[in-house]
Amino acid sequence: MEQVRHPATTTGNGTAPPDTGGQRLAQPSPGVPTGAGRPVKIGIIGAGSAQFSLDIVGDLCLTPGFAGSQVTFMDIDEGRLRTIDRLARRYAAELGVDFRFVPTLDREAALREADFVINTAAQAHADEEAQRATWDAHGYYRGLRFPYANLELMLSVARDVERLCPDAWLLQSGNPVFEGCTLMTRETGAKVVGLCHGFAGYRKIVDVLGLDPAAVAFEAPGVNHCIWMTQFRYQGEDAYHLIDAWIEHEAEAYWARPVARFSDTQMSRAAVDMYRSFGLFPIGDTPRFGGSQWVSSWWYHTDLETKRRWYGNLGGFDSEIGWQGYLDKLEATLAGIARAAADEASPITEALPPRLSGELIVPMIDALANDQVGVFQVNVPNRGALPGIADDVVVEVPALVSKAGIQPLRLDPLPRGLFNRVLLPKIIEMETNLEIFQTGDPRVWFHQVMLDHRTRDPEQAIAAMRAVLDLPFNARLRERFGDPVEVLSLMTQPEPVTA
Repeated sequence: MEQVRHPATTTGNGTAPPDTGGQRLAQPSPGVPTGAGRPVKIGIIGAGSAQFSLDIVGDLCLTPGFAGSQVTFMDIDEGRLRTIDRLARRYAAELGVDFRFVPTLDREAALREADFVINTAAQAHADEEAQRATWDAHGYYRGLRFPYANLELMLSVARDVERLCPDAWLLQSGNPVFEGCTLMTRETGAKVVGLCHGFAGYRKIVDVLGLDPAAVAFEAPGVNHCIWMTQFRYQGEDAYHLIDAWIEHEAEAYWARPVARFSDTQMSRAAVDMYRSFGLFPIGDTPRFGGSQWVSSWWYHTDLETKRRWYGNLGGFDSEIGWQGYLDKLEATLAGIARAAADEASPITEALPPRLSGELIVPMIDALANDQVGVFQVNVPNRGALPGIADDVVVEVPALVSKAGIQPLRLDPLPRGLFNRVLLPKIIEMETNLEIFQTGDPRVWFHQVMLDHRTRDPEQAIAAMRAVLDLPFNARLRERFGDPVEVLSLMTQPEPVTA
């Protein structure tokens, strides 16, 4: 499907971009540094996410032009904070790079005079798992999305950025990017851009098909965790027929093999089924969800055996097997980083070899600060980029990024069936989540839970909602929502029949 692209309204204080002549601007291979630059001040919120922070430090150290920059690590976990600070100092020293690292437990200190703020902070995994188990115990297999603690955190960070460093770019990487970035850009004047590496799922397609990545061009617009490959070109020619040939001749043998690591959703039977249904291949996290949890693809997720049919022997990333594998990997990574930090005798670059991570964050900073112009996959307010979507809804689209700002490219509409059956329900789900967060009205939340296919009756929904709010870490939300049993009693009790 060919799409014409033109620059949409500039995000930030930008000027008109250079004329592209309507030609495709190739998606960059992030992390190919060029040219000189200037020192910047970067604040990382949630820096205790050690692997993420080390990736940023590594990319900064390996990108020319950032010498003399300051990175402030902020986290509420002092132990993790000390570990990442110690590792960063050793890493930069071994590479002979001039960087200043500052650890702090004070978020405001991390934001003052910052040029860039990177927010990766999120609700603790242990809390998320307790919440999931609570939903599960009430008949909601693998839980329901309940992003309100993270939305509260995101909005408070954005408000602090607006107050303390209003000219800084806020790069949001923690989930939920879709709801969070839409909320922050509506409620504050902060310069927010959401980044997600899910778009890189196209590389799995390239790898499975045995193509030369350097000869591949693609586009995959939509909204975060719901993006669809509108262009897939190889050596300048449409390459969708290569996917079709793989499905016809090789897919069954591929699906019969055991899944490596903890998941392979990109080339799963579910991804192919979505492609057949909507005419475009889902990319990245999209095959996990397919869109809204209410209507788009719940039939892939009814139980473990169903998940295995659609996602392979482990049941996909979100099954009890796949997700535990992911959590185990996180723990192993954290333990490895702790060992490296404790081993003062060995060079840190032996444990963490100096190589670019492939993430977008540092190349984006390089483009915005040093005018290293490129096209990046970003999450920003629509403002005309994707037809049919309100301007203030954050979309995930390619954008021209430079010192002038972030300028989304205007694209053709997505196919009607995909737009109506997948994208609109996803947007409605997002808007409902924001309404629940902003109003604290349990009636809206109740209506959302009642729409879920796993809900048998109102009593099940109310009991599950109450149990989730009763979890100790949700005390603030409980104060805001009140007791669902009391608030919703009038909604669920039938009116008496009068003679």
